[in-house]
Amino acid sequence: MSDQKSASFHIALVEPQIPQNTGNIGRLCLATNTTLHLVHPLGFDLSEKAVRRAGLDYWQHLDLVEHESFNDFLIWSESKGRHWYITKFAEQSLYKPEFQDGDFFIFGKETTGIKNVDGVGANAGNSLRIPMFDDRVRSLNLANAASLVLYEAVRQTIYQ
Repeated sequence: MSDQKSASFHIALVEPQIPQNTGNIGRLCLATNTTLHLVHPLGFDLSEKAVRRAGLDYWQHLDLVEHESFNDFLIWSESKGRHWYITKFAEQSLYKPEFQDGDFFIFGKETTGIKNVDGVGANAGNSLRIPMFDDRVRSLNLANAASLVLYEAVRQTIYQ
């Protein structure tokens, strides 16, 4: 059974390195009518043969946009929706803003996160963190983080 309601969000992965994370996020995007943006360079092969070998039988149905660089992505997406940067260094919780249809959720690579980007930082109004309650945990898995953020946006926009 599928839900009839739908929103249109965007998840951007900047220089993702782990193909399994990207595959899981791709499935998440397909399930939620979300566009997946992959910003190069990628840490893996996305050729048809590699995708087939990985068993990603849904990949051809995914709304996927590739960008040659982060700057290209920013230029392309600038007027298309609000940008939310997900970083463990943000002070603002994921649960504070009111999300809206068309929002972009931007994640950095697994090893370094999103860094050296104007407007990203602890006090930036468009930077969000996922609350974690134990300092021994360095970060959450990228696919899990994307799921949490996206489904909070879906909850706010569709199920209110």
